[in-house]
Amino acid sequence: MKHYKTISEFHHAIGLPAPQHPLISVVDVSTVGHHANDEPTGMVFDFYSISVKRMENVKVKYGQHPFDFNEGLMSFMAPGQVFSIGVDNMAKVVKRSGWVIYMHPDFIWNTALAKGIKQYDFWDYSLHESLFLSEKEESIVATLINNIDLEYQSNIDQFSKGIIVSHIEALLNYADRFYHRQFITREVVNYQILDRLEKILDDCFNSEDLLYKGLPSVEQIASSLNISSKYLSSMLKLLTGQSTQQHIHDKLIEKAKEKLSTTDLSVSEIAYGLGFEHLQSFSKLFKTKTKQSPLEFRSSFK
Repeated sequence: MKHYKTISEFHHAIGLPAPQHPLISVVDVSTVGHHANDEPTGMVFDFYSISVKRMENVKVKYGQHPFDFNEGLMSFMAPGQVFSIGVDNMAKVVKRSGWVIYMHPDFIWNTALAKGIKQYDFWDYSLHESLFLSEKEESIVATLINNIDLEYQSNIDQFSKGIIVSHIEALLNYADRFYHRQFITREVVNYQILDRLEKILDDCFNSEDLLYKGLPSVEQIASSLNISSKYLSSMLKLLTGQSTQQHIHDKLIEKAKEKLSTTDLSVSEIAYGLGFEHLQSFSKLFKTKTKQSPLEFRSSFK
């Protein structure tokens, strides 16, 4: 694992000239060298990475998940996230094009963007949940990156930081819009994920595991679907208007209603069987969702 604390250190490691500014750089991907015998190398940055790339014969893993970089896409990584990259040894030629912006958090210190940058969910999306751009969208992104690069290549003055930060903020806002478009245009894929989610929850609530393991977390469910928890919640918000946690709770209440209306199990037995350690927590959630206590709901069937 290689840990790069500064952008200058990373530039030196990959054979690039020192950045024009120690806290930000704009890199033309086609200028980055490679070694044909490279094994995948794990890396972690202490700075942000925003990339728009087309790469052939390059293998990338984000965490434990492989990703095909042969298509044009946009991806985002926040400080502290782990990824690895290597060259396909069977390939004679590595083709790559596009841009990467590296930005240290200190560059945006004391700006409005510093306060709002973490509101963008895509920092927590995995690499295989990257943003696919239409030609029109790619043109918009390219214009913004070119504007950032022009300012980056110019002589740094008192206006440079403000101008670059405003362009980066516009770039992030467009990316946020394009991600929401992607959730819509990839509707079939998203509904397939929703179907798999329903099966996972059905299997979970129909097994004895809840009694011993407790309720599944959002992170556990997202991991079972091989997507990040943020991406799952963003997708569900669009499809159902609910977060993943709300979706889990609705499924749980459905199961509780079934047990209350069709079995003689006590409320305590039902609560513990659904993974609750405390009866009060179950009763509170049930009343919040149904406006009735479990006993009031059961009595309505008598």
